[in-house]
This record gives sequence, structure tokens and C-alpha cells, in this order.
Amino acid sequence: MDRVILHCDLNSFFASVELLSHPDLRDIPTAVCGDPTSRHGIILAKNEPAKKLGVKTAETIWQARKKAPGLVLLPPHHGLYREYSKKINELYGHYTDLVEPFGVDESWLDITGSLHLFGGDPRAVADDIRRRVKEKFGLTVSVGVSFNKIFAKLGSDYKKPDATTVIDRNNWQDIVWPLPVGDLLFVGRAAREILHGIGVDTIGQLAAAEVDTLETMLGKLGWQLHQYANGLDNSPVRPQHQQEMVKSVGNGTTFPQNLTRWGEICSGLSVLSDSVAMRLRRHGLYCGGVQVTIRDAQFKTITRQKRLDESTHLMKDIYEAAMELTRAAWKAPTPVRMLTVTALHITDAAESYQQLDLLGAQQSQRSEKQEKLEQAMDAIRGKFGKDAIAFGSNGGKQIGWDD
Repeated sequence: MDRVILHCDLNSFFASVELLSHPDLRDIPTAVCGDPTSRHGIILAKNEPAKKLGVKTAETIWQARKKAPGLVLLPPHHGLYREYSKKINELYGHYTDLVEPFGVDESWLDITGSLHLFGGDPRAVADDIRRRVKEKFGLTVSVGVSFNKIFAKLGSDYKKPDATTVIDRNNWQDIVWPLPVGDLLFVGRAAREILHGIGVDTIGQLAAAEVDTLETMLGKLGWQLHQYANGLDNSPVRPQHQQEMVKSVGNGTTFPQNLTRWGEICSGLSVLSDSVAMRLRRHGLYCGGVQVTIRDAQFKTITRQKRLDESTHLMKDIYEAAMELTRAAWKAPTPVRMLTVTALHITDAAESYQQLDLLGAQQSQRSEKQEKLEQAMDAIRGKFGKDAIAFGSNGGKQIGWDD
């Protein structure tokens, strides 16, 4: 028996929530955006009138204003969005206990075991969810119904806003295979360009492609995407308390001004590494690798990564690895617009791969001292706020490691 999976996607979620307080803007092009005075101010969401003028999510504010000169800009209220998301997921929970949030505005529901309680018609259940969300919250949701998570998500994207699309065993090839390959989950810009290079532009062409070729071009992702395109996804819907293990923890920032000196770059890496390490410790996690992403003023992006000798959640270790990677990849005075530091190979226990030499005991003492230092900083931040204390940086040499 096939599973019955729903994917519920709240339409223009951020903008729709904001318009609950600004009903006069419903018919006026309106967008929720980051700081308009900042270089990384981008469109986070837009309403239907703005969408019809070509305004796109994630484009810069100046690009959006070229398309819609009278565009009304509203600041985001992320706490409010999380509150609505929580309440709406609770509503989904009336239909099944298998509700898996996917970001703040999307969720999968597995109603296979509870469908009979609601009349046995998947489309009717989806329509009922749309009706209740609209009546209770004043928001609209598009719902995809299918026999796996991947096709259910394609269904929720297929027709918007406020629509139900059923992709079943009888029609899935007719609906799915003509779609652009970029519509498939996990096919980003880089993968799309690689696939285009081998003549794969639709999901149907992806389904017909040789698996060996896809694996050669995309690694394991190639095999996975081939499975998706052929309707062979069998991933479960995981309730929120059973989410998969975190695979990476990262933080990045676009700087107000381009960085051109090594000391400036080290200061940026210091702040990012500290943030990543603090998040790891907060969740009791360790990383076994570090990745750095560098974007220059022409938006050219370089990504480098390395394994660590031993797993860690200390800022010192992450920062030193990030500096090593950046030093090898960056050529002065190339302007740096954005930096990202990401912790990879996440585990929930410290696994040491280091082969101790004659200095092993001394290194262990330093690690213990550093652990106490960073835990003390966590305690201060917990009491006085995250900006109460920070590491200093001086030209790439961190201050206070052994003080």
C-alpha cells in the first residue's frame, strides 16, 4: 500500500503574516526585507501584487525596486513568524502525529495511518487543512499530495496560492517529468548548471540519464537525484523530536565594506568561528572538520574545507583551521565581500583521532584550559547577553590562548 504524504507550504508566509496587521497593503506591491541601508538587504518575501511585477525572493532591494518603483518595504518580525509556525503545526497535528517541519513555513505530514479517520480521501483532507488554516489564521497554504515526500513538495509548488495538487501513481510522470530539473528538491544552481552541461534540463531527462554519469558528475547526490526523479524516494516523515542528526553548523556574514587586509579578514573569521563554536557547545555537539566560503566583490565564490586531527567545539581550533584555509585560498588585496565558517562532520561526542606525541600531555592541558575559558565565556553571555564578551584578534594571532 502506498503512503499518503502531504506537503503544506504557507503562501508568501512572511508577507502574509505582516499583511494581517496592514490589510490596506494587500493590493499594493509589498515586500518584507532586511535592512534597506545594508549591502546584504534582500527580499525575504513578497505579496502577490509584487510577485506579478517580477519581484523575487532573495534578490537585492535595489533590484526589486527597479521592477516595482513603488514597492512598500516592511521589516521582518521573526519571532511572530515562529509563533504562527508553531500554532499551524499544532493544527497539522490534529490530522497525524507524523509532522515534519521543513523551515518555518513548510511541513510534511504522513497521514497514511490516520486517513480513514477523515473519510479516506487525501484531496479532501488537504482541502480541509487549507480551509482551517484560512479560517483560523487568515493565511493561505498550498498542499501537495503524493506517495513520497519529494513529489508531495513538487505538488505544493505546482499551483499557488491556496491550491491542492495530487500527484499519484496514475499521473506522476505526466506532471513531474516535464518540470525543470531545478524544481526538484536539492537541485541548486551549481547542480543545475552541471546537469545542463550533460543535456539534462527536465526531471524526465534526469530520470532517463545514466546513473554512472550522474555519480561521476555529482557524486552521491547524482544517485539520489536519479532516485527522486523516478519516484523512488522512501524517506520517512520524521516528527520534530526525531529529526536527523545535524550535519553542519555554520555562520556567515556580508560585510558593510569589502575587506582587503589580512587583519580585517582574521577579525571576521574570529567572530564567525566564535559563533559556530558557541552553537556547537550549546547543543552538546563536536565537529571533525571546518569549511570556509569566501565571496569577493564580483560575487566569485571559493569554498575550501579540511578534516581536523581531533573533534572539537572550541573556537580556538575552528578559528585556526579557518585561518589556514583562508590564507591558502585568498590572494591579497582581493576584496572580500562575504565570509562563512562552517563546522562539518558533526558528532554528539568528542572522538579523538589525534596520535599523541611527546607534547601530547602539554596539548591536553592547553585544551582543558581553553575549554574552561570558553565555557566561562558562555556563562557570561548567558547572564549578560551574547555581546557581553568576545575574543580579540590581532593580525591573525588570537589574543589570550595561553594567558
